[in-house]
Amino acid sequence: MADIRPVTDTFAVAPQLAPEEIAVAAALGFTFVVNNRPDGETPDQPASAEMEALARAAGLGYAHIPVVGSATPAQVEAMAALVNAHDGKVLAFCRSGTRSIVTWSRGCAAAGDDRDWLIERGAQAGYDLSGVL
Repeated sequence: MADIRPVTDTFAVAPQLAPEEIAVAAALGFTFVVNNRPDGETPDQPASAEMEALARAAGLGYAHIPVVGSATPAQVEAMAALVNAHDGKVLAFCRSGTRSIVTWSRGCAAAGDDRDWLIERGAQAGYDLSGVL
C-alpha cells in the first residue's frame, strides 16, 4: 500500500510509488501526480514514462519535475504553478517524499505562506522543514 502523507486537503506527498499504486492514488481521489525523481536514480525505480502512461490510463494528470539535490528556483516555480493551477488533489512523490514536500513548501513560502504553518504541515506529514524554509 502506498505511504501517502497528506499535507493539505489538496496536496500530499509519498515515497516512490510502485506502478500499481498509481491506480490506488486515483481510487483515493487524486487527480494529478507529480514525479520529482530523476530517471535512473536507482536501478529498481520505474521510469517516468511508465508512470506517466499508468497515470494517464487511470485518468490522472502527470508531470515530471525531477529534482537532484536541492530544488532550483525554476523547479520550485514549476511545482507551485502546477499545484496552484490544478483544481483537484495533487500527489507528489520522490524517493522518500522529502524533495517533493521541500519543493512544494518553498513555493508556498515564496508566495507568502506563513513559515510556521508550513513547518507544522511538514511535521504532520513526517518531515522536518525547519532547516529548509
